Amino acid sequence: MTHATVHVEGQQHPLHTHVHDALVSGGTHAKGQQHPIKLYLVVWGWLFVLSACSYLVDYFGFHGYLRWSLILLFMVLKAGLIVAVFMHMAWERLALAYAILLPPVFVLVFVAIMVFESDYTHLIRVMFFAPPT
Repeated sequence: MTHATVHVEGQQHPLHTHVHDALVSGGTHAKGQQHPIKLYLVVWGWLFVLSACSYLVDYFGFHGYLRWSLILLFMVLKAGLIVAVFMHMAWERLALAYAILLPPVFVLVFVAIMVFESDYTHLIRVMFFAPPT
C-alpha cells in the first residue's frame, strides 16, 4: 500500500506553516510561560503560615466543630495554593481547570448527600427493627 500526498497549489496546511515559522525563527528554545521566583517564594511563605496556623489549632487546644472547621479550612487553602501555583492550574484554560477541579467537588457533594441519607436510613432501621415494647 502506498501513501500519496495531494498538495493543492497555493494552499499550505497550518501545521506546516507553524513548523516552518518555528524553524526559520530558530525555534530551539521552548515556548512557555516563565514565572518569577518571587511568586513561588511568596506561595511557599503562605504555605508555611497556613501550616503554622494549623499547628496552632492543636497547640491552643481547640475542640469540637471549631477545631475541625479550622483544620479543614487551612487544609483547603493550602491545597488550593498548591494546585493553583505549583500545578500551574491558575494559568490553564478554563475548560481544563473545570475538567480537573469539578469532579472532586461533585464527589464531595455526593458524599455529603450520602451522609444525610445514612442518618435517615439508620433512623428508619432502628425504628423498624426495634423490638416491640
